[in-house]
Amino acid sequence: MPLPLYLLALAVFAMGTSEFMLAGLVPDIAASLDVSVAAAGLLTSAFAVGMLVGAPLMAALARQWPARASLLSFVLVFAVAHVVGAVTTSFTVLLVTRVIAALANAGFLAVALSTTTTLVPPNQKGRALAVLLSGTTVATIAGVPGGAVLGSLFTWRATFWAIALLCLPAAVGIVKGIAAPPGRTDQGTPAGSSLRAEIAQLARPRLVLVMLLGALVNAATFATFTFLAPIVTDTAGLGELWVSVVLVLFGVGSFVGVILAGRLSDHHPGIVIAVGGPSLLLGWIALATLASQPVALLLLVFVQGTLAFAVGSTLISRVLYEAADARTMGGSYATAALNIGAAGGPAVAATTLGADAGAVGPVWVSGLLVAVALIIALPLRRYITPRIGAAIR
Repeated sequence: MPLPLYLLALAVFAMGTSEFMLAGLVPDIAASLDVSVAAAGLLTSAFAVGMLVGAPLMAALARQWPARASLLSFVLVFAVAHVVGAVTTSFTVLLVTRVIAALANAGFLAVALSTTTTLVPPNQKGRALAVLLSGTTVATIAGVPGGAVLGSLFTWRATFWAIALLCLPAAVGIVKGIAAPPGRTDQGTPAGSSLRAEIAQLARPRLVLVMLLGALVNAATFATFTFLAPIVTDTAGLGELWVSVVLVLFGVGSFVGVILAGRLSDHHPGIVIAVGGPSLLLGWIALATLASQPVALLLLVFVQGTLAFAVGSTLISRVLYEAADARTMGGSYATAALNIGAAGGPAVAATTLGADAGAVGPVWVSGLLVAVALIIALPLRRYITPRIGAAIR
């Protein structure tokens, strides 16, 4: 894989740390800003909504810019939003900074995903996506637990400052390592592309279907991930520092899942969906049932991280294949699929926190969402995972 792809992954690491770090900080933010845990959890949904809205909007705007200028601008805006978030005492202001940061993140990821497809051969999009998303999974392994530790030792604000600082080497890497992708005009738009024609790709049933499935699986992942801290401390009865351990285990599992998807999603996506999907459903049911047992919780968090990212990454790679003719907007379609789920999952899961299910309510939501995805996907598996040669036109 080319070096510029790894430089993009470095920036994704910084942004992924920010996107996921609230999973370990929700209780502290709620106490600090005098809001409920459920309200603080909606910061994750606000971020996801910003990414959902921002993905197509920022991608369309960035069509007129060279890729390097687009990526650098988005990273710098992202850093400034975190500086403001670190110093504010208002939950409303914090909510607004999360939306702004999400818009920048969405623009960056949309451009990065489109750029990625130009850096590798047409039949290696899954592998390239795995490298890019490895930045996200490393964030869950090191960045997110590190943020939780910073929050425990200092305050949640220290984590926001750390994210802003992480953006600086990412910005330098973009300046030094990213050039205009092949086939782009001086203005940054690929020669011969039309925004209207790229948007028209959304009328293709297969593209819409894989976006829907990717959104459902990602919603399931975020429904539980956002509220892991209460599950660890309340349901399992573990100390606060165990939240970081659980996040590390989930992150290691997600890294393994992305690697597996990178090896299989280009040529054997149907196997990943047929085997990984039902296993993912059973895993959520097991986690909801056994979360009060610390050993079972630790094991299942790792397993679910692996399965969720293996299946989810495979579905997102299918979006990139199906959106091959949307040369600048295809990345935004993949980003939208990711963040429809990231917005909806925590929002639905938050409604279960005050119910009889308690802290494991979000896990049951995860199981339900995956069940819906399987009901749709399994009968249509051959339709949504055709031979790669047939998907590349």
